[in-house]
Amino acid sequence: MPSQSAATLRSRYVEQAASDLEQNRRRQQELSEKIKMLQQEESLLVDILNLAKRFERASDAPSLPGQAQAEPARTGAEPVSEVAEPRPATGAESRPREAAPKAAGRGNSRQPLLGRVLMDLLGTHDEPRLAKELRDELLEKHPDRAPTPQVVRNTLESLVAKGRIQRHKQKRSVMYSLVERAPRKIAANPPADKS
Repeated sequence: MPSQSAATLRSRYVEQAASDLEQNRRRQQELSEKIKMLQQEESLLVDILNLAKRFERASDAPSLPGQAQAEPARTGAEPVSEVAEPRPATGAESRPREAAPKAAGRGNSRQPLLGRVLMDLLGTHDEPRLAKELRDELLEKHPDRAPTPQVVRNTLESLVAKGRIQRHKQKRSVMYSLVERAPRKIAANPPADKS
């Protein structure tokens, strides 16, 4: 009887160890997928931060003649980037091959930055818009661009942080609109010199 109970006990330990090992493998797989997702989010956020820094530097620099206001000044050392659209962490092979024509014609056919496009879309509406609505409109009017919903939301939040657009919360929805800018007053009569 003692050898039978030892065999039963050993059998239970083997089953428990196998079960624990399988559960551990499943958990490792879940964590591995989570890590990949977080790496992609990190890459996106780093791109957004770099873009924001470039805009800050450009807004501090004097503008060049003929340069569009929304376009940052180029120093020549900075790489030309279309927009802070995420690059998958899995490599370039997973990204669609639509980016090649853009790179070839960078001169005068350069696309506006995603933030500028979203602000233009917001300017066509009198009421605040959902990020999803803006993305759908972007895909419809600019079929050559396909930012993810997260990229659109992050770009909108970046514009909110810069004070260019406003965030409106309605129940559980977040909507965006352009910031109302007060018209600049032009002095009709310059002040007289009192010397």
